[in-house]
Amino acid sequence: MRVVRSLLFYVAFYGGSVFGVLAVFLALPFGAKAFRKAIRGWSGFHRSCARVLLGIDVVVEGDPRPLDEPVLYAMKHESFYEAIDLTMSLHEPGVFAKEELFRIPGWGRLGIIYGLVPVARGRGASTLRKMLSAARRLTAEGRPLVIFPEGTRVPHGVRAPLQSGFAGLYKLVGLPVVPVAVNSGPLYHRRWKRSGTLTYRFGEPIPPGLPREEVEQRVLEAINALNQ
Repeated sequence: MRVVRSLLFYVAFYGGSVFGVLAVFLALPFGAKAFRKAIRGWSGFHRSCARVLLGIDVVVEGDPRPLDEPVLYAMKHESFYEAIDLTMSLHEPGVFAKEELFRIPGWGRLGIIYGLVPVARGRGASTLRKMLSAARRLTAEGRPLVIFPEGTRVPHGVRAPLQSGFAGLYKLVGLPVVPVAVNSGPLYHRRWKRSGTLTYRFGEPIPPGLPREEVEQRVLEAINALNQ
């Protein structure tokens, strides 16, 4: 049954995404609001396909918007689900994503227009300067920031160290950090996907200005809170 449901999901979602991407391109001339609405529509289509065809329900624990000011969300990354679902779980987030994704024809350009920020790992201070500039622009628009502090997808149950870019960004932007735990891996990060409940757990805000060791430890604990 899992195989059949997964095949139906692949056909429906990826087939429908052709029209979703077309809708996004057609929305471009009508301004940022229409463009972001089209992106959210595609993201909502993905969530619906996962719910109806795969039997994956979403539960939110904690407060997704704990403060009336810009925040930096530090999110666990176990599968593509939470990456595609970001515009459903948060309001028009600006997302720091690995540079390789922007080499995908068409998609990379759309990502830049939406507010994705390339992260070139290994380039040190120059990358941080570009990230800071993008962060200031996005927060000036009233948009939250999202970073996957582990730098890549991590199998469920594994506590991977945080990439150094997270601490650098945390120090420079001076924003509270809201850690987000996700348990999508066992359901979604497999060829034949499983039904079940996918949980987003939003932790308590971590204030800016903490020492690197302390903020990293608090974030690491919080984003791995669903590992059991």
